[in-house]
Amino acid sequence: MRKYQSQTESIENEILMNFRATKKSAGDVYISEPIETDKDGNTLTLIDLMDDGKDINQQVDMMIYSEQLLRFIDKCLTKREKKIIVMRYGLYGTLPRTQNEVAEILDISRSYVSRIEKKALEKLRKMYETTPF
Repeated sequence: MRKYQSQTESIENEILMNFRATKKSAGDVYISEPIETDKDGNTLTLIDLMDDGKDINQQVDMMIYSEQLLRFIDKCLTKREKKIIVMRYGLYGTLPRTQNEVAEILDISRSYVSRIEKKALEKLRKMYETTPF
């Protein structure tokens, strides 16, 4: 009798665990699962409805290149070059500025800002060319 009761309790526990697992995942929505149909009868998925027209691969590549750029800036530029590049291109959440604005802030000539910027961009270009992706 005890063996039969133990097996029954075990089966009941399995059934309860299955119900709990089903209940937990009942609200799950999968991005590629069909959720409705359009007026022509074609199935639509959540990704179809959320699509913003941007290429996700392109967005990921841009994020990777951006992170790499910030590492290169810290690695190969002098403090002055970094300051000019950050101000010129609005990095780290700042607004981009013209060469004239940067020159005024740093109290140097616009042509000097231009030369420093050109040199810094060349350093960054070389880092991209010599660093494997």
